[in-house]
Amino acid sequence: MNSGETVIKTANLTKQFGDFVAVNQISFEVYKGEIFGFLGANGAGKTTAMRMLCGLSIPSSGNATVAGFDIYRQPEQIKRQIGYMSQKFSLYEDLTVKENIHFFGGIYGLDNQELKTKSDALIAQLGLQSEAKTLVRELPLGWKQKLAFSVSVLHKPKIVFLDEPTGGVDPVTRRQFWTLIYEAASNGITVFVTTHYMDEAEYCNRVSIMVDGSIEALGTPQELKTQLNETTMDGVFYQLARGAKREA
Repeated sequence: MNSGETVIKTANLTKQFGDFVAVNQISFEVYKGEIFGFLGANGAGKTTAMRMLCGLSIPSSGNATVAGFDIYRQPEQIKRQIGYMSQKFSLYEDLTVKENIHFFGGIYGLDNQELKTKSDALIAQLGLQSEAKTLVRELPLGWKQKLAFSVSVLHKPKIVFLDEPTGGVDPVTRRQFWTLIYEAASNGITVFVTTHYMDEAEYCNRVSIMVDGSIEALGTPQELKTQLNETTMDGVFYQLARGAKREA
């Protein structure tokens, strides 16, 4: 989906650690309501780039705006306009389902009445009424991931960043998770997602593929398959990534 409204724009965005260039002059735009796949092998620079866009890491050079705010001068405003979910950390395991929703809703600035209304609606939507007082550590991984995503968009951010959100879950749960992503995008939330699963790349409106810190390809899945004369996104990815010199 391309609404024409740009919500992320980068120009020669670079991050360097000493002599190591983790992200090398990347330039791209992402549009409102788009599902944008940000792909690359381990060590390609995806997470470093995402941290800069989330206002968590200062670039070495280049420019970028996120939700209309400058990543150098307005990182706090950016944080209020985005949601974030990581495979490694998204929920507090020693809090209950309801406590997690209330905790993160408070961080995102929801008032008590709004939080109660949205919390009850979310628990019902996910079918977790009987697990509302269950510790998150006791939930199956798939339920944790769906809850974490729902919490990350509870405040209706302009953009949600998903860093390997479906790692380790079964194919059925992954498909259910993508249903939630489609729902968010249909409500105008831009989804910026990294994934190792090339079948998930097919679900994105557009994808970029990073190799050794640079964007080597960007387009719709069909455009990339046509350009590289491949029938699958697996083929596209391996054709581009096999020339990588970095190790994860």
